[in-house]
Amino acid sequence: MNMQAIVCEKYGPPSVLHLKEVARPVPNEDEVLIKVHASSINSRDWRLMRANPFAIRLAAGGFLRPKNPILGVDVAGRVDAVGGNVSQFKPGDEVFGFGKSAFAEYACASRDMIVLKPAGLSFEQAAAVPLAAITALQGLRDKGNIQAGQKVLIQGASGGVGMFAVQIAKSFGAEVTAVCSSRNVEMVRSLGADHVIDYGKEDFTRCGEHYDLILAVNGYHPVADYLRVLNPEGSYVVAGGSMLQLIQAGFQARRNAGNGGRKACIVSLVKNQEDLKSIGELLEAGKVVPWIDGWYPLGRTADAFRYFEKEHARGKVVITMIPDNRA
Repeated sequence: MNMQAIVCEKYGPPSVLHLKEVARPVPNEDEVLIKVHASSINSRDWRLMRANPFAIRLAAGGFLRPKNPILGVDVAGRVDAVGGNVSQFKPGDEVFGFGKSAFAEYACASRDMIVLKPAGLSFEQAAAVPLAAITALQGLRDKGNIQAGQKVLIQGASGGVGMFAVQIAKSFGAEVTAVCSSRNVEMVRSLGADHVIDYGKEDFTRCGEHYDLILAVNGYHPVADYLRVLNPEGSYVVAGGSMLQLIQAGFQARRNAGNGGRKACIVSLVKNQEDLKSIGELLEAGKVVPWIDGWYPLGRTADAFRYFEKEHARGKVVITMIPDNRA
């Protein structure tokens, strides 16, 4: 049987993405087949499409083109079929989590990489969650060792990871300062930030405030600037950014290893079911609410990527399986 999918058969701008009829995937013994209702765009997808940085071609498994031409990791939908070793899910279950090649009408997912979707959450909201929310959770909890009462700063607070980071930090009982652009100040306040800094008017590294934890999503200051505004024993956690930022943070992390004091580290997502369950609990409790900047039908995925890379999307950009009814 066949299905419609968005394929990326060469690296380049969004115009390389096109709708194509391909074979429907077949789940292995430890997988489920999901009828996809929605997915969402992450920086990971954009980097794979653009091959930016160049070295990502190695991760994509192809020097001239991606080994797997169908992008997309966030998935939300209904279970259509299950493998022989799967007992915790059944056809008809509404699920969300980490899928394989999710910019398509059907996608497979490991039984250990999905959870049941909270009943009060739409498929579009659920699809906005997995990669961004768990990156934020692991950055704050595992790398930053966040504690109640700490002063936490989130740089890039209006993007996908940052939007979740503000809310997750508040759920831990932290005092949150969010950094964003002028147009996103009210949005970030609505997420629960205690203080908001407009980076166009104020430089948080020169305000005289100090923080116990800084989560920088695509940060742009030198590492020394972040360390200067940390309290003793504070943590600077990098969640994405330029290659220079990652190299600087990695170098600083090695320098600080085992020495105590202020530290720098990089969060690298570890996909797992337990963290999906933790995020699901926060969603059900209303402590975390996905912010969706726009919905695009599958056939307009290229337009969604154009918006994502040019307009500095607030929250997440979602791809739905709803047909585009425009003439």
